[in-house]
Amino acid sequence: MTTDALATLTRVLALQRAAHRAEPFPDLHRRRQRLDRLLAMIKDNAAEIETAICADFGNRSRDETLAFETLSCVQEIRHSRKHLAAWMRPERRPVALTSWPGRAEIIRQPLGVIGIVVPWNYPLFIAVSPLVGALAAGNRAMLKMSEFTPAFSALFARLIADTFKEDEVHVVNGSADVAREFVSQPFDHLLFTGSTPVGRQVMQAAASRLMPVTLELGGKSPAIIADDIALERVVPQIMFGKLMNAGQTCIAPDYVLLPRGREQAFIDMACRVVKQRYPRLVDNPDYTCVVNEKQAERLRHYLDDAQQQGAIIHALHDETPPADSRKFRPVAVTGVSDDMLLLQEEIFGPVLPIVPYDTIEQAIDYVNRHPRPLALYVFSDAAATIDRVLRETTSGGVVVNDVLMHIIQNDLPFGGVGASGMGHYHGKEGFDTFSKVKGVFRQSRFNGVSLLYPPYGNGRMRRLVKFLIG
Repeated sequence: MTTDALATLTRVLALQRAAHRAEPFPDLHRRRQRLDRLLAMIKDNAAEIETAICADFGNRSRDETLAFETLSCVQEIRHSRKHLAAWMRPERRPVALTSWPGRAEIIRQPLGVIGIVVPWNYPLFIAVSPLVGALAAGNRAMLKMSEFTPAFSALFARLIADTFKEDEVHVVNGSADVAREFVSQPFDHLLFTGSTPVGRQVMQAAASRLMPVTLELGGKSPAIIADDIALERVVPQIMFGKLMNAGQTCIAPDYVLLPRGREQAFIDMACRVVKQRYPRLVDNPDYTCVVNEKQAERLRHYLDDAQQQGAIIHALHDETPPADSRKFRPVAVTGVSDDMLLLQEEIFGPVLPIVPYDTIEQAIDYVNRHPRPLALYVFSDAAATIDRVLRETTSGGVVVNDVLMHIIQNDLPFGGVGASGMGHYHGKEGFDTFSKVKGVFRQSRFNGVSLLYPPYGNGRMRRLVKFLIG
């Protein structure tokens, strides 16, 4: 990292800290005005945003960017703006019997300066979504964009600079050394989205400053298909979640747990779905590229490792892209085992391992023997089966009879658990994450606390306490 870049980083952080001290509790009008500017920025530049992200990927479906990034951002901003007044109001709480007639309440105050580390896979949405929470809560924010999306990162930096003052929101670009310096800065809260190994490093850096963190780390999100539901209903949904953004989605169904004996039926149906939705691959603007050659090589390595250990690769499309193409042909994989990289690492691509099971108990046990996932998908028409999976597994979030849809529910918290992360954001939970939720007790002028004062020799306080104990 250059001396100039470090100087800029520390200068802007100091500038935002000073601005927060000068305005420690922005009013409702100021917060809404910042959200309105962010909304206008996204809407007015939607086409340019699509073009930049498409260029960064080699090809990224413009329709997917519009629907799953731009629209999601717009809806989240509007939701936060609509509910912001209610979120900002002090919240009354009951008062302890010994404290009557005092008053207890919760107030939520801005933390200060929020650091946000943005990954490459959904660079607009995963930048804007936490930024909405930070601004709604009355904070300033600094964002480190991914070096793997250079066109969009440069565009976003320019748009933010044109929309906000430097002491409100600022974008930092640069390579991994810039990111390392960024996460070591003394932010009042740091939100990181990325891989679990890097998340561990981020948490270590934050620990030295006792800096609170929210970590969104992904992982291996399973799709459990019960034996009571028709594959005709399930396969189209799973393949949608697996192939959107070419599988480069932190909550994509990573693998399928399927009743033994239904593997071939699943694969045959997946082939029909894939070829219907993507009649061609290489020259199809609807089918997204793997973002760079490093990621494509990683996927090829996973498949080679699985094949060498006896797994069977099932092509889900007739077209074979050229070796130098990052249009990665979708495949399913059977005969997998936990010794294979495919079942050890988050796949992040259009590769779908199929793990057979004999009983729902086995499926639940398989999930529970592995690190807790960011998302879990259960497909069943039996309420007892659904409830059992919900009760007996732990994951960041769950969708019943669909995939992905929980992330766009602005009234649901989004976040991981264990190896898939910690903390939540989106909607009210995001507002609370980026606020100090402070308890306040207001003592009444006339109160009974003096009954608890010493000296205690007269036994008055003891009699009162024993009465309250009962």
